[in-house]
Amino acid sequence: MIDLERHGDVFTMTMNAGENRWNTTFVEEVDKVLNEVEASEGPAALVTTAASDKFFSNGLDLDWVRQPEEHPQAGDRTTFADLFMKLMSRMITFPIPTVAAVNGHAFGAGFMYALCHDIRHMRSDRGFMCANEMQLGLSIPVPELALFRHKLPGHVFFESVQLAKRWAGPEAKAAGIAEHIAGTDTLLNDAQARAAELAPLATNRAVYQGQKETIFGENAALNHPHGAAYMLRNMSDYYD
Repeated sequence: MIDLERHGDVFTMTMNAGENRWNTTFVEEVDKVLNEVEASEGPAALVTTAASDKFFSNGLDLDWVRQPEEHPQAGDRTTFADLFMKLMSRMITFPIPTVAAVNGHAFGAGFMYALCHDIRHMRSDRGFMCANEMQLGLSIPVPELALFRHKLPGHVFFESVQLAKRWAGPEAKAAGIAEHIAGTDTLLNDAQARAAELAPLATNRAVYQGQKETIFGENAALNHPHGAAYMLRNMSDYYD
């Protein structure tokens, strides 16, 4: 379901469950891999990609959601929401640099997972990233909206979550969603090379993770009620 390889300072996690739809079992398997990566020491970075050349992740496992008793292998439906959201929180604050090599469609929860990475590389020739909940008649949970708002420019945020815009690679790069686009033959190598450049940032993992918490965690700097001028005038208020 999930493969993990390491070359030098770069871990590569490959999701190989077909369309890589999210259910409780899939969440648990990803979490196990992250445990292994996090147990490493020193410089490191993580690249996430998919074995499929069509789907990075096709979102929530809707068949299981609608009829969980018919898909017992997908795990306990009642625990999913909490486990999934906590996994996304873990990913967005992961203590090493993370790069998503989006080599196919990333819809709904798949788009969300890609956004939880520090950087996204995307295919230039095929695949969309899309928050398609509105098309499915579903509301996006508030915590997920917060994630999208933190990660996307304002107009891109609205087009994504409210208008369900599908972002192809070139559009995603122009909009600031993806840092880099490439053909399928070089996408993974490019992502791994970028990860290797970033790996030294994880030498001090407490600092790398701690600043992510300041950006995305409790009382996040991005959401602080005071403006930058006030904060600069009162620097002593912001030291522990």
